[in-house]
Order: sequence, then structure tokens, then C-alpha cells
Amino acid sequence: MSVVVGYVPSREGAVVLERAIAEARSRGTRLVALNVPRAPEFAQDFVAGAEELQHLDEALAAAGLEHEVRRGSGDDTPADTLLDLVEEVGAELVVIGLRRRSPVGKMIMGSTSQRVLLDAPCPVLAVQFD
Repeated sequence: MSVVVGYVPSREGAVVLERAIAEARSRGTRLVALNVPRAPEFAQDFVAGAEELQHLDEALAAAGLEHEVRRGSGDDTPADTLLDLVEEVGAELVVIGLRRRSPVGKMIMGSTSQRVLLDAPCPVLAVQFD
């Protein structure tokens, strides 16, 4: 069993990651961090570089946490990639960030968070930020 977190290299992503680390520790399980590209026009805002992922891996190792860091291919939607990983590792919890958006923004851009919340086969912890 494990805790899966959708990782985004940002200040908000760091908050979500810290919460996922706390959950993995409290459950005594490993943490699987996934970074996956979004739509091409937003990819640079969400994709961690190889060096960033290496630093993430080192930080999790230094924290003494059993972990794995993965990068999605971007071939599927972020929600599909995350949900596939949840199934693959038998996750007991998914931790994601949740950002406020207008109803029009949700309609135009879709909602990865909404999809994960509705379709995950395990509990989802949504860390909200404005």
C-alpha cells in the first residue's frame, strides 16, 4: 500500500507534498510522487525538470521515507495517468492540490482534480489553496 501525490514544482506543490509526506508517515507506508505534463500550453508550469525530480528524490530519501518519484509521459490526461498509478500501486490515499476556479474556467479547461475526486478507487485528500 502507498500514498500517491500529484507533484507540481511550485509553492503550492510544496504544500501538497508536505501534506502527503505527513500522511505517508502517519500511515507507515511509502510515498509515490507523480509529476505529469498537462496540456501543452501549460506544460512548462507543471513539469519538473530532471534536476528538480532528483532533488525531490534526495529530499524524500533524507527524510527517511520509503518513496518513489515518477514522471508521466504526457500521452494521457493527467487524471488518467494519476488514476492508473493509483490502481497500479494499490494506493490507500491520493493527495492532490485543489485550486479555486470560476465555473467558466472549469468548463473550458476541464478539471483534473474533479476527475480524480470522483473516479479514484480510494480516499482523496484535496489540499485547497487560492
